Amino acid sequence: MRAGVALIGSAPRVIVVHRDSDNVDPFERRVEVESAVRAASSGSHPVPVIPVKMTEAWLLLDEQAIRTVAGNPRGKLPLGLPKTHEVESRADPKAILADCILRASELTGRRRERLSKRFSDNRRQLLERLDHLGPVASLASWQALVDDVDEAVLELGGPDGPTRPSARR
Repeated sequence: MRAGVALIGSAPRVIVVHRDSDNVDPFERRVEVESAVRAASSGSHPVPVIPVKMTEAWLLLDEQAIRTVAGNPRGKLPLGLPKTHEVESRADPKAILADCILRASELTGRRRERLSKRFSDNRRQLLERLDHLGPVASLASWQALVDDVDEAVLELGGPDGPTRPSARR
């Protein structure tokens, strides 16, 4: 927070905070994020980003993007990806995603090992390619994120919204 204030010269109007739910009730995580932002800042509007499990669960919804990031966009090997309705209930989506990227690559040996060491970069690429209007849009956690962003825009002077901070939560 202090670094942000130093950078822009004042408290930011909106603070977006990512916090995976990690098997804790998403409402509890939301309260945690909002309390922390309010304690650290006066007048900043918190926008919590809280996937039900982990952000990686959202990335499991785009098989073609996984194949592309793995370097094998025309691959046909089944990846065993979870269905949309079960993606956020699977244990350890980060491990599932890492495994799917390796399977999609169809690499072996040293090349496969090098790919496994690039997981963070592969995940970043998948986040950049995430189709916000695709299957992720049907997940409650994604819809909550979109609603929070829309509300922040309205409360902070967006389309026909007020320009004062809200006492919403």
